[in-house]
Amino acid sequence: MLEVVPVPVLQDNYVWLMHDSASGETVAVDPSVADPVLDEAGRRGWTISQVWNTHWHPDHTGGNDAIRAATSCTITGPAEAEKVSKLDRIVAGGDRARIGEFEAELIDIPAHTAGHVAFHLPAAGVAFTGDTLFAMGCGRLFEGDARQMYNAMQRLAALPLETRVYCGHEYTLANGRFALTVEPDNAELVARMAEVEAQRERGEPTLPTTIALERATNPFMRASSVEELAKRRAAKDAF
Repeated sequence: MLEVVPVPVLQDNYVWLMHDSASGETVAVDPSVADPVLDEAGRRGWTISQVWNTHWHPDHTGGNDAIRAATSCTITGPAEAEKVSKLDRIVAGGDRARIGEFEAELIDIPAHTAGHVAFHLPAAGVAFTGDTLFAMGCGRLFEGDARQMYNAMQRLAALPLETRVYCGHEYTLANGRFALTVEPDNAELVARMAEVEAQRERGEPTLPTTIALERATNPFMRASSVEELAKRRAAKDAF
């Protein structure tokens, strides 16, 4: 089993540390900054051997160079991430990455950025979706369009239902409040929001989510057409 732990940074970002005890490898996924990530790895006795980036935005890549300088790790990500730091390996959908014996399949999910990818590790039941799929939400359409986001939602919805999804931000409470305006009579959504509110009151992360939860409660994954997703995204932008 892989161990995945959050490192909360900045205002609402999560950097994910993924550790494979068999190989001793540790991957930092989307490190916004370096010091808290290095500190948490050190506290656990882990040495970061790789960085994986899902997209280029600096709040997901800003710690790359300092982590590499401290650990001699390799950095893997889509070509667009070279806007921020030099990559050791450039990847796109269909490529593979590894941590120990666990293989990650890369999935193209552009829309938030043009080259955004997800890392799906089927054997571990884990996916890292960056800023495309959030708990009860999706990313803003900065470099893509609603059709791309709709297609990305469909690709991710096709993953096994039990897949644990680790995304880049603690947006769940705000996303859920919007979701309730779209589907106020969705009983699963109402129940989930009660749980999320309690989690946040206790100061707990609301992640990971699962594909099953998102299929049941995420208004963007549940959109029946490109047009419906576009309408919902525009409404969320103004919410």
